[in-house]
Amino acid sequence: MRFQTVLLDLDGTLVDHFAAIHRCHAYAMTRLGLPAPTPAQVRAAVGGGLENAIRRLAGPEHVAAVLPLFRAHMEETMLDDVTALPGAHALLTALRAAGVRTAVLTNKHGPAARRICEHLGLAPLLAAVVGAGDTEWLKPDVRLTAHTLALLDGDATGTLLIGDSPYDVATARAAALPCWCVTTGTHTEAELGPAGADRIFSDLDEITAALAD
Repeated sequence: MRFQTVLLDLDGTLVDHFAAIHRCHAYAMTRLGLPAPTPAQVRAAVGGGLENAIRRLAGPEHVAAVLPLFRAHMEETMLDDVTALPGAHALLTALRAAGVRTAVLTNKHGPAARRICEHLGLAPLLAAVVGAGDTEWLKPDVRLTAHTLALLDGDATGTLLIGDSPYDVATARAAALPCWCVTTGTHTEAELGPAGADRIFSDLDEITAALAD
């Protein structure tokens, strides 16, 4: 195995949580009399942290009102329809078997990310799950990446970042890491290539095979 440490995004990379995310945005906004966003609008808004997504969908003037409604509804319903993406368990199992240290690095709320990883059986295969609120930083801030690597007793040398969005590519670039992307999330190959992804895959099984080469 060419890498000693692998950092992985969560939503769109290891898990599909999009239905719940869309549902909670629609719930919070309609409770305030705002029009419900479409799935396409939510897909275009997510990735940079919840408050940024709300700002794009509802406008900056509504963030303070939408945020607690979203979080309360997500707390109640987050496990209703979340699934591990095909190949997620196999990838993490192969990395663990090869002695690679792995962690989730996400802009999803940290406690929610850990709850989902536990629910889906991913947590035992991960050394850490780091998300929004666990520190003062969000991706692509290099300080969040450095913090996560420190938890793994790792450094940038020999570390790979796997994600599904230009936010992940920017995170990798800020920390001088290679970035492999999958098109299972919010962005296409046509978007990820120009963003600077080093390699692009259609699914996690392809990444598992590439890591074994």
